[in-house]
Amino acid sequence: MMQLSAVDLHILLVEPSDVQRKIIKKKLAEENVTQIIEATSLQDAKALITQQKPDAIACALHFSDGTGEQLLQYLKANRETAEIPFMLVSSESRKSHLEAFKQSGVVAILPKPFDAMQLGRALNAAVDLLSPAELELTLFDVQDVRVLIVDDSRLARNHIKRVLMNLGMQHLTEAEDGKQAIAILQQQMFDLVVTDYNMPEVNGQELTEFIREHSTLSHIPVLMVTSEANDTHLSNIAQSGVNALCDKPFEPQAVKQLLYKLLDH
Repeated sequence: MMQLSAVDLHILLVEPSDVQRKIIKKKLAEENVTQIIEATSLQDAKALITQQKPDAIACALHFSDGTGEQLLQYLKANRETAEIPFMLVSSESRKSHLEAFKQSGVVAILPKPFDAMQLGRALNAAVDLLSPAELELTLFDVQDVRVLIVDDSRLARNHIKRVLMNLGMQHLTEAEDGKQAIAILQQQMFDLVVTDYNMPEVNGQELTEFIREHSTLSHIPVLMVTSEANDTHLSNIAQSGVNALCDKPFEPQAVKQLLYKLLDH
């Protein structure tokens, strides 16, 4: 199968502002992405998606008939569209307004204005989701790696599963929170734990501390995926014994590099 590149992407640009659409199209053209269809409202976007499913969607936050979050929820609720890579393009920086997007597995949150590097990384993340490439390890057969995915968001778990399956991993077990993960860890063995930080009852830090304190589990590498931007929290997380930290939204290429370091050292 021929490897997909950003140039091949058919992108649906959903943006109410004529000026912003022109700016974003110009930026995309500079990355040689020219297959772009445009929508100015959620209604238009849904109609266009029904006619022809795009490879990826770049979407603003606010529209006269709703929000980008509502469009994302619409896509995720439909099996045919749930896995379309989604990029939010917004000047919004408040954590509370962006959290739903981070938890839903968007490939990127691009600021307005964004630069060529930010756009390039977002496009590459979309391409990585659309064209699986197996992770090549020397110490393991990637298909045998047993992974426990811990996140209280089903959408976030689905996104993590998709990224890991694209890398060739097949033995994936899910836990809805740290408490459930502990119960599973006491029954099964794993080669890797991928966990969220913010979870009810037992959070990712407490889960990591549990793993490190039990001799039969303490060797398991822990990759923490977090939307937490607070430096103090991040410092505490690092001290709890995680092997690697990854942001939400996380890029498949970054995850691939982290997994290579964790599993192939």
